[in-house]
Amino acid sequence: MLTNILELYVKLVGLVLVGFILGRKLPGSVPTRLAQFLFWVGVPIGIVAFLRKADLSGQIWIAPAIAYLAILLGAFLAWLGIKGQAYFTNTILTQPTQGSFILASMVGNTGYLGYPITLAMVGQKYFAWALFYDMLGSLFGAYAFGVAIAVRFGGGVKNYWQITKAILINPALWSFGFGLLFRQVTIPPAVEFFLDKFAWSTVALSLMLIGMRLSSLKSWRSLPQAGISIGIKMLLVPLILGSILPLFGLTGATAQVMVLQMGMPPAFATLVIAETFDLDRDLAVTALAAGSMVLLVTLPIWLWLF
Repeated sequence: MLTNILELYVKLVGLVLVGFILGRKLPGSVPTRLAQFLFWVGVPIGIVAFLRKADLSGQIWIAPAIAYLAILLGAFLAWLGIKGQAYFTNTILTQPTQGSFILASMVGNTGYLGYPITLAMVGQKYFAWALFYDMLGSLFGAYAFGVAIAVRFGGGVKNYWQITKAILINPALWSFGFGLLFRQVTIPPAVEFFLDKFAWSTVALSLMLIGMRLSSLKSWRSLPQAGISIGIKMLLVPLILGSILPLFGLTGATAQVMVLQMGMPPAFATLVIAETFDLDRDLAVTALAAGSMVLLVTLPIWLWLF
């Protein structure tokens, strides 16, 4: 397991470092264009590809329920954090900062990081648990509830129709429905191969985008807020919910998968959504970057505890 962890760490750090170097060399518009490409093209195609390999048998339908509990608990704790900061320090965060803070606290990187980490640490046998946690849990938490929050805190006309419209036109949600139907379609091996490679390429691109954004950070002024959101997302939520997983009949490797997914850093989706809806980009990037570093410490802990 130690060898798997070290190999995984090398890949994660390496891709972020490549993105950091490219961010210093390429025009400033490249990261924004890449984020938009992933939001509208990369993520939807990746969802379709991953769904084709999902095993829908067994009791994995409980995985999304755990994901929703984690998302709601994270959002609730984030709301308490915002109110507590305003009460005790008389500091009121701006609307865009509040939006990024809540997103970073509730939605984890259960796809781009959760997939490879689950495969490396627990094995392919339990990959479906991670997939359903992400596809039916984090996916809707990020691209439905998360988009609604982004519209609410990102400025513009704040009405229910605008929120509903932002959700309905979201490509990730449409691709999930299409992916379920597309599972039944037989396609040539070459096309299947291309889909699989493209899907995993989005993982690499997402990590490189984090590196690009890191290279553009002029300060770590958002680190205090990011630290609180990371504490909620990566420590409190998995510790609280992980301790009650046996009540749901989840033990052993399945419990490990759930805890690992709950303990993932803030989702790449928070950066994509922040870019798209003009939330606090610095906070989103800082939370992703700091969370990725914290993961190097928390990952062995969750594997040991659960």
